[in-house]
Amino acid sequence: MASPDNSPFQPQAPLENDQRTTGSAGPIYSQDPSPDSVSTMSAHRTENPPWSGWDVLAIVGLALITILVSQLAIMVGAHYLFYPRAKLADLAQRPLLLLISQFVIDGAVVAYLLLLVEGKYHQPFWRAIRWNWPSRIWAMLALGAATYLVLAMLGSLLPMPKNTPFDKLFENRRDAYLLAIIASTLGPLMEELFFRGFFYPVIAKHWGAGWGIFLSALPFALLHMQQYGYCWAILLIIFGVGVVCGTVRAVTGSVGASFLVHAAYNATQMLIAITVTRGFTRMPKGLLHCITG
Repeated sequence: MASPDNSPFQPQAPLENDQRTTGSAGPIYSQDPSPDSVSTMSAHRTENPPWSGWDVLAIVGLALITILVSQLAIMVGAHYLFYPRAKLADLAQRPLLLLISQFVIDGAVVAYLLLLVEGKYHQPFWRAIRWNWPSRIWAMLALGAATYLVLAMLGSLLPMPKNTPFDKLFENRRDAYLLAIIASTLGPLMEELFFRGFFYPVIAKHWGAGWGIFLSALPFALLHMQQYGYCWAILLIIFGVGVVCGTVRAVTGSVGASFLVHAAYNATQMLIAITVTRGFTRMPKGLLHCITG
């Protein structure tokens, strides 16, 4: 159990101040651990990130500021350059502008993480974030697809809305395909880097893997609230995805593994959407309802 002093917000000493050895997968271990530290390492899956909870909050704060500034700048720029007659509120719902905004935000967050991990703590980013490929890649992809099928069956038992803001992103065929590609690649990559690579190890180090899985899955689900119209049933399903990805991260010690599961989940959903809509040419009302059960 965590003591009052063992807080995720407690400043962490840079790793270069200690004697460390690293394995090929990137875990960091102490050379001469005490009995207490051995117990802690075993209970917390040897998570020992150099950053702290305060660093996580700092990244979140910077991300929120970036979202506000970038979205406003993109909407105002699009209004004056391309859509002079459109209202800013209407431009905010255009899928292409939303995707451009997402690229800007994702790029900024990656830059913040790199500056923190390599600039402040002088650690190789990919090693510190635990990015390594699992030995059974196809098993991770199959798990992601199976997770989608199981959660879609659960979704068929829950009250689902007929329409959500998510459906508007598929009104244009070009935008729909672009979104499907991003949802299966960049989207899960960014979310896994932050939630399972950056946030999870801070919680798991101090409070254990169980809390790490739960507390990284919760904000992951809440992040999608507006996109899915604040529907609790959909958020419950997304929370389930976060739990599965977090469990994979805890068991394998690999963000690459959780990324493969997440990407396969999204890709399965998008492939079913393409099939249901015959290549996004016949869009039923409530597309989300059709592909979640």
